[in-house]
Amino acid sequence: MRKQILRKNMIQQLKKLPEDERNAIQLSQQQLLFQSSLWKNALTIGITVSKGFEWDTKQIIRQGWKENKIIAIPKCNPFDKTMTYHQITTFEQLEVVYAGIEEPVIELTSPVKNEILDLCIVPGIVFDKNGYRIGFGGGYYDRMLPSIKAPTLSICSELQIVSSLPKESHDLPVDYLLTEKLIFLCISKSF
Repeated sequence: MRKQILRKNMIQQLKKLPEDERNAIQLSQQQLLFQSSLWKNALTIGITVSKGFEWDTKQIIRQGWKENKIIAIPKCNPFDKTMTYHQITTFEQLEVVYAGIEEPVIELTSPVKNEILDLCIVPGIVFDKNGYRIGFGGGYYDRMLPSIKAPTLSICSELQIVSSLPKESHDLPVDYLLTEKLIFLCISKSF
């Protein structure tokens, strides 16, 4: 229950951010990401398409295309709660599915195996400094993260980081948090 309250309260805070403040945070996040070795060393990047109050990932995707990176977007299977990545080369290869999420059209895209990802950008709403996160509640990433060998990173604002989160046995942390101020290593993992 506490996770639901934390999620709801943070979403309300994010929705209340003034547009100029939101834009300044996003610009800073993107500049830090594009200058990082995590980004520079990655050829294949797993990333979701943002919507609503989420930090803009479309600009990140565009930059990836500009740099000839392979952009892999997850396709969720709501029946077994699994996810598979598919390469997109244009936003026209996306369709709106449940909850207004944009996902790849299977017939227009190629599958990308988790093993070839060089960077996996994981969405979330609330985080702690150990990389644990509260996402949207579907558990898709908790099921998928064990198969990801690449560095995992979540994009957030400093205001989304709390001192501690309730954890369950299936919860897995991300390796890095990217805020408007810095990218920091949350846990140690051999790559």
